[in-house]
Amino acid sequence: MSVDKEESVKKFFTDKNAKGDNYYNELCSSFEKRIKQLKKLPKIDKENSLDNVFEENGLTRRDFMKWAASITAMLALPGSFTPLIADAAKVVDRLPIIWLHMAECTGCSEALLRSAHPTIDSLIFEHISLEYHETLMAASGWQAEENIEHAMEKYKGRYVLMVEGGIPTGLDGAYLTIGGHGKKGKDIAKEASENAAAIFAIGTCSAFGGVQAAIPNPTGAVALSEVTNKTVINVPGCPPSEKNIVGTLMYFLLYGNLPALDVYNRPKWAYRLRIHDLCERRGHFDAGEFVEQFGDDAAKDGFCLYKVGCKGPYTFNNCSKNKFNEDTSWPVQVGFGCIGCSEPNFWDTMGTVNEPLRDRLYNTTLGGIGADATADRIGIGLLTATVVGIAAHAAIASVKNPKE
Repeated sequence: MSVDKEESVKKFFTDKNAKGDNYYNELCSSFEKRIKQLKKLPKIDKENSLDNVFEENGLTRRDFMKWAASITAMLALPGSFTPLIADAAKVVDRLPIIWLHMAECTGCSEALLRSAHPTIDSLIFEHISLEYHETLMAASGWQAEENIEHAMEKYKGRYVLMVEGGIPTGLDGAYLTIGGHGKKGKDIAKEASENAAAIFAIGTCSAFGGVQAAIPNPTGAVALSEVTNKTVINVPGCPPSEKNIVGTLMYFLLYGNLPALDVYNRPKWAYRLRIHDLCERRGHFDAGEFVEQFGDDAAKDGFCLYKVGCKGPYTFNNCSKNKFNEDTSWPVQVGFGCIGCSEPNFWDTMGTVNEPLRDRLYNTTLGGIGADATADRIGIGLLTATVVGIAAHAAIASVKNPKE
């Protein structure tokens, strides 16, 4: 390499690093400013703090900082931002939350709050200023209705709205009628959305309609985004990971605005990659090693579950990284394929649970052969390509070095 070219390359990387440093310095300053503003807001519970909550549950400062580091990594921020994430979590109680239950099973709330050994995510969620949550609050009847009306008025333009469950629209919404005033669910959702600072659809039912919207959809259930003209951040899953819920909340708390979203309004930091891309069984898929039926020797050896219906190639989520059941496992790890629960209309579009999809093309593998045909031949195709590559390399080497 010439001296001029070498200097040019050095200058390129120096300038690039300088731009990167400037960006993160500005971002750090904006985070610090945002946290300082939040600290000025009154605490809802003046007698309590996040440190006290952790102490009562036997969690140490070290545990908390490890969690902050994991959230920092999930949000694709440098490790130096970890202390800022920790500071932000401590002021999360200044952010008023209104959580609505529509047509759902309460599974998303249960998954977040009902672990045998509370995680930091669930403790942080319990520490937030939860102004209204039908499952958790003590109030009922007219008191509950008064609570939500008071919260929407008092924190107008400031509260974060989280909605769990699909929105029934059949019979003009009469399938979901709530409270003594007989308000319809869709009207409550629309009213609460109107003055929210941010709106999160928690779980697949709220994000895409879920099982309620499956054919024949007798109640006319739809996604939250279909009953409001406000931007809705979808955090799908049945249920979603608690880290995806709390992580999205932390993003809004730090940035003060919405994260980058994919075509289905899911946060890219959590739903950018497919289950297939992150799966621990991916190596077996590439090698053409598949479970043919549950309980066979291939299943015992942990081979790929594609041929017994795993929908990982079509599903965007980070389940294998976050896991469930107190971060111990996830469906594919225990031997059952992904059912595609974070995708729109998965009940209808993902077909029979334990069979591959016959109407999909799996990327362009081997020229775009149908997914089922691909499963038998992917390993053979890859091995053949490898053998051809080795043979070609050997042939070229022999031409270059005929004596060898």
